[in-house]
Amino acid sequence: MPGGLTYTAVDSTELSTMEYYGKALVELGEQHPEVVALTADLGKSTKIGDFMKAFPERFFNVGIAEQNMFGIAAGMAEAGLVPFLSTFAQFASLRAADQLSTDICYQNVNAKVIATHAGTSFGQAGSTHHAISDLAVARALPNLTVVVPADSFETVNAIRAAYETPGPFYIRINRGFDHLLYPSTDYGFELGRAVTLHQGTDITVIACGSCAYQALTAAQFLAGAEGLSVRVLNVHTVKPLDVAAVAAAAAETRRLITVEDHNVIGGLGSAVAEVVAEAGRGCAFRRLGIADHFAPIGLHEDIMSIEGIDSNGIIAAVREVMSLDFEEDDDWTDEV
Repeated sequence: MPGGLTYTAVDSTELSTMEYYGKALVELGEQHPEVVALTADLGKSTKIGDFMKAFPERFFNVGIAEQNMFGIAAGMAEAGLVPFLSTFAQFASLRAADQLSTDICYQNVNAKVIATHAGTSFGQAGSTHHAISDLAVARALPNLTVVVPADSFETVNAIRAAYETPGPFYIRINRGFDHLLYPSTDYGFELGRAVTLHQGTDITVIACGSCAYQALTAAQFLAGAEGLSVRVLNVHTVKPLDVAAVAAAAAETRRLITVEDHNVIGGLGSAVAEVVAEAGRGCAFRRLGIADHFAPIGLHEDIMSIEGIDSNGIIAAVREVMSLDFEEDDDWTDEV
């Protein structure tokens, strides 16, 4: 991929995930004059306003009219432009669901949706701004690639990959300052391929977004404190899912936990469950996420703790699943 977007350690702590996205989009704009940007009066909040400062003639604020923005972006894409449109994930997936489906996915146009403030990352704004069902919506739409970056550098890679890959994209990023998993963008990002953050043979934790760092922290603690070998997969591409990596984890560790800042219904956990079920092999399986209720109002880290999707919650789930017994033989056919 082009460019070498890196920052010092000091820069990394001062730039939110969205700010990395804003800078990555400006980088694309400098290289590709067909890239345009759209906002529904959220240029500052979503950081797409960086593009406005650099290329005001290629920036379009449609006002508080998300549905209209999706239709405009579809028309721009049909005319040969590459529109990046950005709004809060809750609005992109629910308020504009019809336009996302009909105007963008059904027409299979080359439009890229950057859905910010994902999950409960804007926790203090309340349930109207908690995007806990957007993955369920996005996964179900044909032609749509769904990416959930785990940190700022992965967000940069996702933005670049979206430009380089024809077709509709839904890229889900958080509001705040995500922990960095990678030192730079050069770690081998590939759409549809999970990244193994931690090797393990006892159990696998499959995570996406902000929960990937939490899973890695939990695995490192359990390795040191309890001698457990916990595999951690960062599934940045929820659709198309890395079926091979999930199937291998089920076969090799026989214990799986999924963790996501999303309803346990319809998101990453459901996607992994579908793979396990179709593989026809039994394994111990737990889904961690928002347990089919509206999340409480509060800071993101507090909500993650309450919902059990932080490192402590993952550690507790690993201990629980590890306590489950399997038959001594390796023949799974009688366990299905």
